[in-house]
Amino acid sequence: MSDTVTPVRPGAEATRGTRTKEQDAAPRPVRQRDAFFDNAKYLAIVLVAVGHAWEPLRQGSRAVTALYMLVYAFHMPAFIIISGYFSRTFDGSPSRIGRLVTGVAVPYVVFETAYTYFTRWTSQDPDRPVSLLDPLYLTWFLAALFVWRLTTPLWRLVRWPLPLALVIAMAATTAPSIGHDLDLQRTLQFLPYFVCGLLLRPEHFRLVRRRTVRILAVPVAVCALGMAYWAVPRMDYAWFFHADSARELGVPLWYGPLMTLAAFGCSLVLAGCFLAWVPGRRTWFTALGAGTLSGYLLHGFVAQAAKYGGWYEPAWVRGPVGMIAATLVAAVVVTALCTPSVRRVFRSVTEPEMAWAFRDTAATRAGARRAAP
Repeated sequence: MSDTVTPVRPGAEATRGTRTKEQDAAPRPVRQRDAFFDNAKYLAIVLVAVGHAWEPLRQGSRAVTALYMLVYAFHMPAFIIISGYFSRTFDGSPSRIGRLVTGVAVPYVVFETAYTYFTRWTSQDPDRPVSLLDPLYLTWFLAALFVWRLTTPLWRLVRWPLPLALVIAMAATTAPSIGHDLDLQRTLQFLPYFVCGLLLRPEHFRLVRRRTVRILAVPVAVCALGMAYWAVPRMDYAWFFHADSARELGVPLWYGPLMTLAAFGCSLVLAGCFLAWVPGRRTWFTALGAGTLSGYLLHGFVAQAAKYGGWYEPAWVRGPVGMIAATLVAAVVVTALCTPSVRRVFRSVTEPEMAWAFRDTAATRAGARRAAP
């Protein structure tokens, strides 16, 4: 945020364009958070947790699988689009790199290690080594975000960033040799959503929040749910995970690029419907939008514990009551994990400052102020 200079009276010592000592000593204005985006981030992270809660309930239930497919078609794309939108100012400067390390790389190392030991403890994979090249469970997003944000200056430079990102994603589906180091397959296939977010401007979000769009989003969502129900026995919903190549999904190579374009179009429409319904005013959950990183990283332990701790074994859990209960529990748990108190407790590993690790220069201090959330 640029400095503002207050007008001075004629005859005063300060002249226009200069700052007085009082102005220099005054605290800089704090950038206000946008309630709409905090609301969107919170609602998206609730859908992420609910999707994980539904995962063990898919088998034998076409309705649950249809809901699961619908949610997975847009919840991560919407979250990634918002991440791209807020990465527009990343310029590769020392201050931005420092925040990328503390806000993404360090949490990735900590939680990748923690999830590995948690997996050993629950006997899911007792011999799994700690490997920072093989993201476990939901840590893939941090690895992908690190790569995406580092490439932001490139996407601001090229002439047609979104078509180029789509070509890369389409090509990735034809290359099973990419492997899973840093979950690169998923990083490349989700790349167009991040680049799309980089290209968006505030007026685009105002457009999607118009009353007409909100009304039209209702029949679109209903039709999408009907299509998902129809597609359950006919389509592999793993396409919305963007984690595997066409060959790994058992289809011809040419199928991959086509499904990439189809999934991208479908996800954009559904993400638009989701954003159209997000309230723009402050609500009781607006403040929780600032804690979505802790909610995202911590809820996985609860989800894994529920899955491998026998919480889904009772017969009633497989019925409608069980699904409703799982949905409510997931929403409550992730909400609690997004609260300021939990965020403060885990700030040292989710949002460490680590001032000791970086040189204290005027440029990094200024950059830190501009980049503050």
